[in-house]
Amino acid sequence: MASCTFALLKITDVQFNRYHGAAISAFLIWGFIPFPLKALTAFPSSQILYFRILFSVVTLLALSLGTRRKQWQETFQLLKTQTRKEKNRFLLFTFLGGGLLTVNWLSFIYVVNHVDIQTGSFSYLLCPILTAALGFLLLGEHLRVNQWLSVGLSLMSCLLVGTDSLYNLLFSLLIAASYAFYLVTQRLLKEYDKMVLLTLQLLLAFAVIGPSYPWFVGASAQPVTAHFTGQILLLSWVFTVLPLFLNLYALKELKSATVGVLMYLNPIINFTMAFLYFGEVASQQKILAYFVIFLSVILYNLPIGKKTPALKTS
Repeated sequence: MASCTFALLKITDVQFNRYHGAAISAFLIWGFIPFPLKALTAFPSSQILYFRILFSVVTLLALSLGTRRKQWQETFQLLKTQTRKEKNRFLLFTFLGGGLLTVNWLSFIYVVNHVDIQTGSFSYLLCPILTAALGFLLLGEHLRVNQWLSVGLSLMSCLLVGTDSLYNLLFSLLIAASYAFYLVTQRLLKEYDKMVLLTLQLLLAFAVIGPSYPWFVGASAQPVTAHFTGQILLLSWVFTVLPLFLNLYALKELKSATVGVLMYLNPIINFTMAFLYFGEVASQQKILAYFVIFLSVILYNLPIGKKTPALKTS
């Protein structure tokens, strides 16, 4: 799978660098996230999310106090020099980032544990093309003719899934849209340290859900056991803090469309595990939809036509 990624980068005439390596590593790690989630199937999705955010925030704050003090100081100094409009933009997209991550995580946890891994995987096959389209609409990152055709193919795959199961399609769209918007909006904050930004986003998210544990988790909450704690630590450290930092680091230099294309590693691993390890099955219509969306990703990367210069943004 890594060799496929290098091939795509070569086809698109993109020089591989450390930012590409960071993005690829993040999505390879995320590809195996169903394992810790499936180990927590007996627990409510909201309880898993609650402790995932809590442990992630504590970890990030500990890292900030130990090794990131300089970056925090630089962030605050940068904010002091900015205009009111720029400060408001920072606050808006930081709050928005925390909210989008919360929605994305909760919906994905629920889908993997209570619907099927395929639905979650399909959302991350759809997400690269959706991210590219949003990059065009919001950031002025222009698309070539073949890339617009790939957007059309992705819409076709959605119709195929929707006619087979509208319920599954809606969940896939929720997961894909929440993360695609997160990727695009965070490109607008690329001048800030990504670890600081991630810490603030999760801290704000937990500030909202933290005080409301009985309401947020509800009556279905299970006792916190050693097994639960161990899996949450694994989920928070290996499958949250590390890949999110790698992904945000990559976004510092890569276009959101490029990161979106590299995202296909995640669902490929998910699909492989769903069918070969967890024994899931799919209808012929869904298999056709998966094939169409995968073709759209390949089509997006073909060097057909010339790229139009990006629009200037104020």
